Amino acid sequence: MEENSMANTEETAATTQMEQGDEDVLDPESNPLHEPLLKRSPTLTANHLAMVGAKVSHIESLDYEIIESDLFKHDWRSRSNAEVLQYIFLKWTMAFLVGLLTGVIASLINLAIENIAGMKMLLIVRLVREKRYMTGFAYFTGINLALTTVAAALCVVFAPTAAGPGIPEIKAYLNGVNTPNMFGASTLIVKIIGSIGAVSAGLDLGKEGPLVHIGACLASLLSQGGSDKYQLKWRWLRYYKNDRDRRDLITSGASSGVCAAFRSPIGGVLFALEEVATWWRSALLWRTFFSTAVVVVVLRGFMEACNSGKCGLFGRGGLILFDVSDVTVTYHANDLIPVALVGIIGGVLGSLYNHLLHKVLRLYNMINEKGRMAKLLLSLSVCILTSVCLYFLPFLAPCTPCDPSLGAACPTTGRSGNFKQFNCPNGYYNDLASLLHATNDDAVRNIFSTSTPTEFHVISLLIFFMLYWVLGLFTFGIAVPSGLFLPIILIGSGYGRLIGLAMKPYTKIDQGLYAVLGAAALMSGSMRMTVSLCVIFLELTNNLLLLPITMFVLLIAKTVGDAFNPSIYEIILDLKGLPFLEPNPEPWMRNLSVGELAAAKPNVVSLQVIEKVSRVVEVLRSTSHNGFPVVEQGVPSPIGRPLGVTELHGLVLRSHLIQVLRKKWFLKERRRTEGWEVREMFTSVDLAQREGRIEEIELTGDDMEMYIDLHPFTNTTPYTVVESMSVAKAVVLFRQVGLRHLLIIPKYQGAGITPIVGILTRQDLRAHNILGAFPRIAKKKR
Repeated sequence: MEENSMANTEETAATTQMEQGDEDVLDPESNPLHEPLLKRSPTLTANHLAMVGAKVSHIESLDYEIIESDLFKHDWRSRSNAEVLQYIFLKWTMAFLVGLLTGVIASLINLAIENIAGMKMLLIVRLVREKRYMTGFAYFTGINLALTTVAAALCVVFAPTAAGPGIPEIKAYLNGVNTPNMFGASTLIVKIIGSIGAVSAGLDLGKEGPLVHIGACLASLLSQGGSDKYQLKWRWLRYYKNDRDRRDLITSGASSGVCAAFRSPIGGVLFALEEVATWWRSALLWRTFFSTAVVVVVLRGFMEACNSGKCGLFGRGGLILFDVSDVTVTYHANDLIPVALVGIIGGVLGSLYNHLLHKVLRLYNMINEKGRMAKLLLSLSVCILTSVCLYFLPFLAPCTPCDPSLGAACPTTGRSGNFKQFNCPNGYYNDLASLLHATNDDAVRNIFSTSTPTEFHVISLLIFFMLYWVLGLFTFGIAVPSGLFLPIILIGSGYGRLIGLAMKPYTKIDQGLYAVLGAAALMSGSMRMTVSLCVIFLELTNNLLLLPITMFVLLIAKTVGDAFNPSIYEIILDLKGLPFLEPNPEPWMRNLSVGELAAAKPNVVSLQVIEKVSRVVEVLRSTSHNGFPVVEQGVPSPIGRPLGVTELHGLVLRSHLIQVLRKKWFLKERRRTEGWEVREMFTSVDLAQREGRIEEIELTGDDMEMYIDLHPFTNTTPYTVVESMSVAKAVVLFRQVGLRHLLIIPKYQGAGITPIVGILTRQDLRAHNILGAFPRIAKKKR
């Protein structure tokens, strides 16, 4: 289902979709004498629509929990030592392939961008030197429009999920949200080509976010043996036919993408741990680190090969690498004041950037609702604005005479360098052209450069800062693959260098290092990362002496930013309507029990251990639930009472029921089957398949009168909580374990008492949905 809407999906269909049904339920507590302290509405509503990339999709949760059914237990016990070794070997092989392919693709993307953008820059420089200014502008804008058209058209027509950075959707997936078509082959191809086109066009965006998405796409495709239509049927791949192992591999892919973007292996691992991953363990840490190590080796190999000049215009560029290992960094106690100022300003500007970007994305949503052509025209309009600013603004900067000590390095007439001659006479350079008439990577290297205290003028830095601030706001959100890392680095380095100029009489810290600190502070103020960001900048600068003041700046910027609004990725997650569970529940959730949530939902739908086929079909067709409690009646009482009790046998998934119906594994009489009977027809790998809908299954009248034994397919150890547990504890349990269903059992059990009170899902634990069912809480929050 494709709709051109990016409206907050909590406002669309939120009152029409319910987790447990659509029936109206009467409130038994409508009598004011029995009115509870927390007056609630009849139902707890949920929304199953969300924005994935640039496409509105119906979303479901993922099954990260191990389904400990009889079939799974037998399959696990029957595995030989050789099969266990195959499983372990496959995990490490997959981690190696993810790192290898991510490194190769990242290097090829860098090579393509450097050559395309480099040839464009050389052409424009020649035309400007010949004083053919309007011809140069026509070529500059025309090339940028052509590149943007390719990137935007591919995203709009073939892969809407390739638009944007992809990191919010990866965060949601690793949190337990299935994001349809986010990791497909078409998304991967469009992401690669679109990133090359968009970055080469000079748009204010980076390839870093898309590289994270590319790594995740490679991991997903490898884990399932290819795309949905064309998959390898290799026998070993059966081990990856589950959401848990696919989640681990996608985590490695995201880490590899960050490593490829910044050549930062440890920073990539910490980025996954701090920013995108919800669930972590030591074994995953080792495999993720192994993947990033492979990426670094591949990148180093490409850099060594291209240093010989075999890669066209691609040399040492293409990878943001600001090596200041040969610079002596000295600072004293009085230097902490300007450094703290950098952190405070970074936090304020980062939170302001998040606020303004949220408004711009809502505006773009209104435009994108008008269709594909509107998306394409919006992208081209931003491209034209960018081209006009980048081409004409350097003409406003004065020409500066070159320092004779620089020799041949000033002025620069080629593609890259700190002292671009541009429109200036011989012996002069244009400092603003050095920043604007360069690839984004070259611009970062130029503004980060040390021992250049007089290279940039204040007015040029102000123009640079304001331009990239405005372009960054209006570029993110158009229908092209885009990343937030590089725009924020450019903006932060601009204000950091300005502070360095202002503090020059009072500090001995180099202005280039102020630019580094400014970039780190703004990223922390916007993205709210600290540990991973600190290590990434440490690996970029290759100087341990910067570590203390970098940590100091990051902590201040994050603290200031947190005082105003959430991180930019949390804002985007909320805007897209992705049901992401935060690590910290709301304080008011401690005053609400899960039993009260269950009472705000329609009655739970359960099945018998031996169930009639017609009943199973009726339940599947009349509900959209993905899990059903399985109960067994007449179980002898454990305390010897004559009356039998109803026992909770476990939970069966909708996908498993569909597989049973598809294979027509039916019984003519009501009886429990033996283990060998079900193993003749099913394996645990078969049950991992998600394909199929109940509407596609054809059953005869005789089939409907037969029975199904559900006990071999039932997860007999589902996670359960007592109805008196607070919602806050349930949220923590649900998120940390990676659940899809959480069963609520009564506090008191016995004959005549139902063994199941209700089921909680991800949507039921979202603060927005709870406040809709309990308006009294919402009023108190106001």
